[in-house]
This record gives sequence, structure tokens and C-alpha cells, in this order.
Amino acid sequence: MSVRPDHWIKKMALEHKMIEPFIDEQVREGTISYGVSAYGYDIRVSREFKVFTNVHNSIVDPKNFDDNSFVEIEADECIIPPNSFALARTIEYFRIPRSVITLCVGKSTYARCGIIVNVTPFEPEWEGYVTLEISNTTPLPAKIYANEGIAQVLFFESDDICDTSYADKKGKYQKQVGITSPRL
Repeated sequence: MSVRPDHWIKKMALEHKMIEPFIDEQVREGTISYGVSAYGYDIRVSREFKVFTNVHNSIVDPKNFDDNSFVEIEADECIIPPNSFALARTIEYFRIPRSVITLCVGKSTYARCGIIVNVTPFEPEWEGYVTLEISNTTPLPAKIYANEGIAQVLFFESDDICDTSYADKKGKYQKQVGITSPRL
């Protein structure tokens, strides 16, 4: 298994629609960078956010998730309260090939502000918009900028095809279109 460079990412994005929309260069000026990089792709966060709140005194339970746990926001900027959390989604739609798995890590610009982005791996043959988990670990409100970079995806291609892909096992987050809450 090896990490794939920018020319492989460009080829897969253009020929196989692995990433849509696809930006074939890194956009940096006046923005938190996004687009293709040397060995990855910097994804953007959309204008849709779900910010966790304690207004309804809900309990966060992954087996019985209550949508009253958050408030929905659609804006160019999202303020995440101190020591709080938000869900968002990418602008990009992904179609992961059967021989590929990804890892996604937060961008250093946000990490240096105490904002941690968590995304689980995109498994072979998973497709959809990525639900992003964004944590504000600071005692201060934190601002997230929509339509700008939020995390970097690294692509790993195996020499062998997996026996069972995410599509084969009919994964519960296959082809998700919006911010997707926990499912059991």
C-alpha cells in the first residue's frame, strides 16, 4: 500500500469522478487553502453546520441520537462555542475506488487555534459528502469559514483489491448527501 501523489489524484478525479467538484491546484491567497496538494486533497467545508447545544438538556447517545442536541446554521461563517462541537459537511462529493482507503487530518491553521477536525476513513467504494466533526477545544468561541479548507485527505492505494468493500456491505453512511447524524 502506498500514498498517492498529486498526478494520481488528478487522474482519478478527472477520469473516474473521485472528487466533485475538483480543484486541480491549491488555492491559497486570502483563504484557508484548499484543492490538490503534493500527496492529498484539501477539502472545503460547506455553509451547512449543526452546532451542539444544551438548550433542550439532551443527552448525546450514539444509539438513540436526539436531533434536539444541536441547532442548524447555514452561513458563510460559523461560531462554535467554547469547549463545544459542530457537525458540517464537505463541498466535495467523493467516490472512492475499490483499491483505495483514505485518512483525513485537520489543517494546521485550524489546529493551531485549538480547532480539531475528525473524520473517519473513507473506505473502499464509499461515496458521498463527508460529514465533518469539528471540535473547539478552547475556552473561547471559534470561527469556521465556509467554502474554505478544513482538512486534508490522504489517499492510499493497495496492490490488491479488498474482498469486501463499503458498498458490498451496504454501509449505513453510503451516498449520504447532507450532514448525517449517527446511525445504528
